[in-house]
Amino acid sequence: MKYFSTNKQSPFVDFKEATIQGQAPDKGLYFPETIPTVDKNLIVDIENISNEDIGFRVLKPYVGNTIPDENLFQIVSESISFPIPLVKISDYIYSLELFHGPTLAFKDVGARFMSRCLGFFLKDEKKNVTILVATSGDTGGAVANGFYNVDGVEVVILYPSGKVSAVQEQQLTSLGKNIHALEVQGNFDDCQQMVKQAFADKDINQHLFLSSANSINIARWLPQQMYYFFAYKQWQDKSAPPVISVPSGNFGNICAGILAMKSGLPFQHFIAACNKNDVVSIFLETQKFIPKKAEATISNAMDVGHPSNFTRILEIFKQQFQELKSNLSALSVSDEATVETINSVYSLHQYLLDPHGAVGYFALQHYLTKHERQKGIFLETAHPVKFPIAVAQATGKTIEMPYDLKQLMQAEKQSILIKPEYAILKDYLLKG
Repeated sequence: MKYFSTNKQSPFVDFKEATIQGQAPDKGLYFPETIPTVDKNLIVDIENISNEDIGFRVLKPYVGNTIPDENLFQIVSESISFPIPLVKISDYIYSLELFHGPTLAFKDVGARFMSRCLGFFLKDEKKNVTILVATSGDTGGAVANGFYNVDGVEVVILYPSGKVSAVQEQQLTSLGKNIHALEVQGNFDDCQQMVKQAFADKDINQHLFLSSANSINIARWLPQQMYYFFAYKQWQDKSAPPVISVPSGNFGNICAGILAMKSGLPFQHFIAACNKNDVVSIFLETQKFIPKKAEATISNAMDVGHPSNFTRILEIFKQQFQELKSNLSALSVSDEATVETINSVYSLHQYLLDPHGAVGYFALQHYLTKHERQKGIFLETAHPVKFPIAVAQATGKTIEMPYDLKQLMQAEKQSILIKPEYAILKDYLLKG
């Protein structure tokens, strides 16, 4: 399998080179030359196949010969070594819980997969690699956990000051050692833009071995397909494939799901569940993609005004707008509706949503009211304990914090406050 840049100005590379580089030299995102077709026997017999084998068979075509089969199987197994259950909320709506990993967020799978792939690829390298990543919430903690104390790897995480939850901030700032947090006085788009400038900076790349751990990196993005296969494995009515609602910020997760559908996984339709950052919702109405400055919401991990992975979704559909629109809807959900959804779902079903899952639930419910014969799955992407203020506002309930998280919250925060200026990041990186 070869990968090309979405900007079409960089050479084709294999999975190894795309993973190590993170972003293509022309600032585009790497995309597979062809979309593999899933073995029909995998779909037909999926209930009798282990998650480890499903993940291996799905990802093998993308990895090619860059990782031996036994190593890839081990990487997959370690990346999904926790439950990913499909939970029934009502007769029509189910929750795919992606928060049972070490940092209580869906990004654990991708971060663990990528860290192990990079570890395999770089084991014989003599110079350190610097993982540079921007986060709007959960990516930072997942990447920090995945790469913590890994020999030969330094991690620099940029996050927007005051715009992540207390638990999210603690997960990415309290580890120390090879994990370095830069608290940016701006929003996520500022952080992401600074990271992209660093990857395009020839001076920095002459001095540092840079790689990315955002979902712009294929080793973070592609393994997210596994969620969707595990959801279908647990879906009882195979004759009526579900609608899938995905809380969407930078659009990496939903893009992976659409890729899985394109490869042969039977799904009915995808919904991009967005907060007030509605760039894609507007695009689907007007065909005009106009990035905006991100606005802060209680579903903070989705506060993205320029979702970079949307270009990959366009690539999946070969820029054909009508085909895209027939497979993807989008809905922008207000904070008020998000809080009310947490409250109503808890009252009616005794199920506690986090703000991101609540946006996904609301968008799915809205879709199903217009498509009455269908059923669907929303992705619950983070544990509600990470958002105690929003949950308390909605339900009046205080969530009991797990012991490990209590210990984490008592650890010392280690971060450097910086202005959203690329020159400051460049100086920090070059000084090491």
